[in-house]
Amino acid sequence: MTELIQHLSLGFSVALTWQNLMYCFIGCFLGTLIGVLPGIGPVATIAMLLPITFNLPPTPALIMLAGIYYGASYGGSTTAILVNLPGESSSVVTCIDGYQMGRQGRAGPALAIAAIGSFFAGCVGTILIALFGPPLAELAFEFGAAEYFSMMVLGLVSAVVLAHGSLIKAVCMILVGLLLGLVGTDVNSGIARYSFGISELSDGIGFVSVAMGMFGFGEIISNLEQGEEREVNTSKVGSLMPSWTDLKMSFGPIVRGTALGTIFGILPGSHTVIASFSSYTLEKKLAKDPSRFGKGAIEGVAGPEAANNAAAQTSFIPLLTLGIPTGAVMALMVGAMTIQGIAPGPQVMTQKPDLFWGMIASMWVGNLMLVILNLPLISMWVQFLKIPYRVLFPGIILFCCIGAFSVNNSPAEVYLAAIFGGFGYFASKWGCEPGPLLLGFVLGPLMEENLRRAMLISRGDPSVFVTRPISAGMLIVAALLLIIIVAPQVRKKREEVVYESAD
Repeated sequence: MTELIQHLSLGFSVALTWQNLMYCFIGCFLGTLIGVLPGIGPVATIAMLLPITFNLPPTPALIMLAGIYYGASYGGSTTAILVNLPGESSSVVTCIDGYQMGRQGRAGPALAIAAIGSFFAGCVGTILIALFGPPLAELAFEFGAAEYFSMMVLGLVSAVVLAHGSLIKAVCMILVGLLLGLVGTDVNSGIARYSFGISELSDGIGFVSVAMGMFGFGEIISNLEQGEEREVNTSKVGSLMPSWTDLKMSFGPIVRGTALGTIFGILPGSHTVIASFSSYTLEKKLAKDPSRFGKGAIEGVAGPEAANNAAAQTSFIPLLTLGIPTGAVMALMVGAMTIQGIAPGPQVMTQKPDLFWGMIASMWVGNLMLVILNLPLISMWVQFLKIPYRVLFPGIILFCCIGAFSVNNSPAEVYLAAIFGGFGYFASKWGCEPGPLLLGFVLGPLMEENLRRAMLISRGDPSVFVTRPISAGMLIVAALLLIIIVAPQVRKKREEVVYESAD
């Protein structure tokens, strides 16, 4: 406990410097703004802002990007409650009862409970990172190449199992991502692979181009197809103070949503979406009168908002301790760390303790900032909701192009981003999630590196993956997950859940 207090003291001494406070505020503000504006999302925003962080020191850069992520998880509830449009995918469930409360003139209490639940869940998630981060990092030091390879296999299998859409499509997107990650010069032989004689591809496909194209350009093209009609409950926000009854009814759902979100946040896949939907389903089953749900039940706002924010916070645990991303946003964070010259993994805690504990402390600071931003500034967020998307998208495209060009000062990066933008658009039309592709793209080179290293150490003996206990255990779990998910009853239930959450 004494050691933990010392680490947190170091973290707060880093997080409370003027520079890091400023970048934390910028991240939280941008995240809330992006969460409020429908159709952009944190993944696209982080992808667009990655080039800005190139010239920043690592700690403020990562603090700002983390603030954007959990800020968007907060801000998405405002749009869901006032406009019935989820500003962020994890806020889809909040629309069901939050918008109905807004139509009944209770948007104020709905927004307040969403902020309180998010703050509680965020603080609990941050405490868990501080408590479980060090022991997990120590365990990770026992991992060899075989264990890391098996863990990445388990991560990709889990991402397939927990993917929001079709299993086959999720597998295909992961395979495409793995193949794209192989493009470039082979480290061992020095021979260019799959570059097709194009010199710009000899160093591999740029991470920023893939992320910005799939999530920036692709999202913009998709959003331009949607209508602009929005009914904003501007005159129905009312008092932000929830009643004692509202607080009492929300306490249980917030605690249960936090627990669910904590579990799903550590697992790979669409953890925030699944966490919020699971929380809503649980509260509906536990309710004495389930018919209230869908008609303005405050439990339907409190539970899902706590769940998605807890998942957003705890998804940093595998990233900071094992170096393994659990989703598209965490894959972007891996890219940001790599660009800064930091190898994600347990060595971050020992080699850069100021970065590790500074990020954790900044999450507490950021959660407090978000409560201040979300409640008093509701009227300002409402004004942003009135901005037509046709006014926003030219500036977003310009910003994406500048960001892509600035990576290597090369127009080839812009062309690549445009190509992946078209691919991302058609992928969304075919019902393929871009998240698994990005996860495969990030993990592909790491899997190849650890596979080769394990085979070299074992002198070409593939049994090394099953004779080492930890590696064998993870491969067994991955195999069991695949067997369970293809079982007819499980697959049928999963399809029902995916269909309901999509509705």
